[in-house]
Amino acid sequence: MAELVLSSVDQGVLTLTFNRPDRLNAWTVELGRVYFDLLEQAADDPAVRAIVVTGAGKGFCSGADFQTLTALQTGTHDEAPDPRPNTFPTTIPKPIIAAVNGACAGLGMVHALVCDLVFTAAEAKWTTAFPRRGLIAEYGLSWVLPRLMGQQRAMDVLLSGRVFTGAEAYEMGLVNRSVAGGAVLAEAQAYARELAVHSSPASMAIIKRQVWNDWDVTLEQSAKTAVQEMVASFSRPDFAEGVASFLERRPPSFPPL
Repeated sequence: MAELVLSSVDQGVLTLTFNRPDRLNAWTVELGRVYFDLLEQAADDPAVRAIVVTGAGKGFCSGADFQTLTALQTGTHDEAPDPRPNTFPTTIPKPIIAAVNGACAGLGMVHALVCDLVFTAAEAKWTTAFPRRGLIAEYGLSWVLPRLMGQQRAMDVLLSGRVFTGAEAYEMGLVNRSVAGGAVLAEAQAYARELAVHSSPASMAIIKRQVWNDWDVTLEQSAKTAVQEMVASFSRPDFAEGVASFLERRPPSFPPL
């Protein structure tokens, strides 16, 4: 099972690689279960400070495996679903960066966009695909896309199910960076290493929670919570180390989460 997602740690950065290259890393229940298990382990591992997710071969994730879709259509799918939702990565208290190296479609697009940052190969092919399969905007994409790229652009990619490139995804505001050639993984890992070295794990965990949760609250509520979090941060060793490292002009040595 573990071979469905390859795992390696280097300089505080965990790289998880969907590993079904012959199927463009199409999503299965088994693959999802292994991926989420590895994320849970990473949340508890003090050696991991940032996470990069990518795909083996020519694809990031081409969506739900067609064998699974066929079984659902015929009523022959009897495998118990994972109780963790597809939005589960948003609950992991460490930053997750998607390095979209190739085909990113349907459910694969969902899993790219529930990461905290998204880097894409400029030539990667993106598509929601849903209306062209007789499906709807799945797993919260109707909530995520308008907030990332605006309602009109979200309507475009959702209603048409058209294919667009990573370069266009960047132009539309869907991703953080569009990288030429095969450098997307290296660039995502380099960014993750910067986070691992220079950003407080406790600060990143709280900021991630603030950003994902504050979309559902008012500005007044967000500001009130932020004041409480800021007061709490003054008593953490991270704050003392952050100030000391700045004054001493050296890289910080923040404690693990």
